[in-house]
Amino acid sequence: MQQSVSVPPNICFAIVAGILIGVGAPPVTANQTGVAPPEGSALLLEAPADGVQIYTCEAKGSLFQWIFKAPEANLFDKQGRQIGTHFAGPTWKMADGSAIVGEVVAKADAPERGAIEWLLLRAKAHEGQGILGEAAFIRRTDTKGGIAPTAGCDANHVAEQVRMRYSAVYQFFSAPKG
Repeated sequence: MQQSVSVPPNICFAIVAGILIGVGAPPVTANQTGVAPPEGSALLLEAPADGVQIYTCEAKGSLFQWIFKAPEANLFDKQGRQIGTHFAGPTWKMADGSAIVGEVVAKADAPERGAIEWLLLRAKAHEGQGILGEAAFIRRTDTKGGIAPTAGCDANHVAEQVRMRYSAVYQFFSAPKG
């Protein structure tokens, strides 16, 4: 014998809405407060980047692990034209001749699985008078890919390098005003 159960319409709606919006699913965007520039900083430039994170297999005692060496990426404007590069230092160099070297001041886990961390960096050296001449902070967000491999580093592969594809958005900010 079958029994029927009556479910109030508002409960049905809540269940369907929960399924549609993915209740319990991880958030799509990360909390950027951990990598926010200081209050009063102004956005000078936002540039999507596409490139690789380079890792080298190194021995640490009897263990072997992939160690981060450098990024290698191109920076683009909103029309998709290359406007700069990002490389070891970490350094960002623009087509106008301006460049900055940064140092990490904050990190946040990326919301996307398999993506490198989101970062806030402080500019510690400047070159040139272009767009990066006034940059005091750099933020890396919206990362995809780039993490070190989980296998393949052993005694037979010491000193070998791997290049892991990644993309990110780099934002360059001025020092706080006031």
